[in-house]
Amino acid sequence: MSEKWTLFVDVEKCTGCQNCFIAVKDEYVGNESPGYFASQPAENATWFTVDHYERGPTPFTQVTYLPRMCQHCDDAPCAKAARDGAVVKRADGIVIIDPQKARGQKQIVGACPYGAVIWNEELQIPQAWPFEAHLLDQGWKRTRVEQVCPTQALKSEKLSDSALAKKTASENWAQLKPEAHSQPRVFYRGLDRINKVFVAGTVEIDRIGVRDCFEGAVAQLSRGGNIVATARTDEFGDFKLDGLTPGGVGVLRIAQGAATIFEQEIGLDQSTSVGAVVFAA
Repeated sequence: MSEKWTLFVDVEKCTGCQNCFIAVKDEYVGNESPGYFASQPAENATWFTVDHYERGPTPFTQVTYLPRMCQHCDDAPCAKAARDGAVVKRADGIVIIDPQKARGQKQIVGACPYGAVIWNEELQIPQAWPFEAHLLDQGWKRTRVEQVCPTQALKSEKLSDSALAKKTASENWAQLKPEAHSQPRVFYRGLDRINKVFVAGTVEIDRIGVRDCFEGAVAQLSRGGNIVATARTDEFGDFKLDGLTPGGVGVLRIAQGAATIFEQEIGLDQSTSVGAVVFAA
């Protein structure tokens, strides 16, 4: 069984430094390689980007960075939309938009469910990140985006379909848009940081007018009578119940020992904080 290039993106490790974005600009702006790519425009065209997401109110706001690029799908919608072999899925898994054959084929842009194909107005061609195929074909072992990533959030491997299935299942890698059914060769870990919501807060104890952080209180969120998340307050009295599916309402209960000190319905359409919960000593 043939092995195909696959890119793994660990969202939790990405710091938004933009090194990958800069490396792609450096490699493709002002350069061309017949059969692989034509020069990327210096402005208003991004083949490899890092999106910025924020969840929740201060002081619990969580910032997440999400690298996006061509997903090099095994069942590539862009290839289906192309004419005259303008888009090729290579045996090693890389999708190439031929800069000569694809000229004038703007429908290729709209076919991508990830928004990863960009229209070059000057050259009248669709373009996308080609997985550094021209460098890998020269014997490079890693893509440039991996080489410049200081946190190792990006890593490529050449894997068979069976090895990929085993790795994704055992290490919790997921597709960016599974509903697209395009069988991408890019997988992500940590997507819950943008797809899920959390409920947070701080528990304080009032000792005759003096308030202090309370460690060890138990916060539980239930839905339909079933507990779906549990956390204990840390040394600062903070708790966060994360990884919750958005929508509907839940019941938040905070207990100190056997005593309930707070109970309230919480809307779960977005990440939220209940602020400071104070109970008497």
